[in-house]
Amino acid sequence: GHIVRNWKVRWFVLLQDKLLYYKIEGGKKEPSPKGRILLDGCTITCPCLEYENRPLLIKLKTKTNTDYFLECCSREERDSWALDITGAIHAGHPVQVQELHRMKNSFKLLENISLHHIVERMCDSSTGIKLTRNLEQGNRYKATFTGSALVDWLISNSFAVSRFEAVTLASMLMEENFIKPVGARSTEATRYSDLSEQFLDDSTALYMFAESSKKNISSKEELQFNISELSGTIVKQGFLVKQGHKRKNWKVRRFVLRADPAFLHYYDPTKEENRPVGGFSLRGCLVSALEDNGVPAGVKGNVQGNLFKIITKNDIRYYIQASSKAERAQWIEAIKPLT
Repeated sequence: GHIVRNWKVRWFVLLQDKLLYYKIEGGKKEPSPKGRILLDGCTITCPCLEYENRPLLIKLKTKTNTDYFLECCSREERDSWALDITGAIHAGHPVQVQELHRMKNSFKLLENISLHHIVERMCDSSTGIKLTRNLEQGNRYKATFTGSALVDWLISNSFAVSRFEAVTLASMLMEENFIKPVGARSTEATRYSDLSEQFLDDSTALYMFAESSKKNISSKEELQFNISELSGTIVKQGFLVKQGHKRKNWKVRRFVLRADPAFLHYYDPTKEENRPVGGFSLRGCLVSALEDNGVPAGVKGNVQGNLFKIITKNDIRYYIQASSKAERAQWIEAIKPLT
């Protein structure tokens, strides 16, 4: 409410240029609207984290600087309303609407992302993620946050565009031991080796900061790269999921494809220094897509699909997952001419 700052149930109807809301009496909405929100010039914030105990908010600011806070019943409903309201705000710009729908389920993490920077922001006492006591199956856990709260925080702080991106980013934080699961719900999910299933976007799954949020890299783990192989022209770059050679687990890596000389390097997004953690010459390599029906020999874990394989001239095999068949095809087409 604008006068009395209480929360009331209203029936909302979204039109092309306005959002109407009605009072409900006896389980039915009244015939005339109680009020309206003009969408022309509106800005929308979702998720809105201004109320700590209300995580399902949408905030609308009109062009006259009036703030409306709308609370939904579930995250799915909130995100659906937010997408449709945003579409109505930009109704005169169909290209923007198409881009919004594309971004909803896209996989495009920020380039040069630093997990160290994200964790520093998460730990900020004023703007970081709120740590609370949580109860699960009779056990109390201090200084924890839920999976869905972290996803909301990553989106609201512009580290991710969609919930899919935010879950992938949160999985990277957990994989690199910046955060860890606590309690049965989240710990159970870690039995999956597939990256997309380890972190839960769920209000009952609990997580906390790991004791050591920074890893020390021993000199044995540092790889030396010839300056010449890093001097080639960048042809393509982006995030892919790669299977490790020793532990056979899957980790997100930023891949950079270079020509003249032709090399494919991959970088650890958790490391602030801009040096690859691996790479190889593409001369004499074989690259091919792997069918999604059945897991090929040499591949461990729960594979989502969109898998392709690179075999070097020394018979070293790299298994890599793309986010879609189209992205897999783009990488294969870019790599083949350089082999």
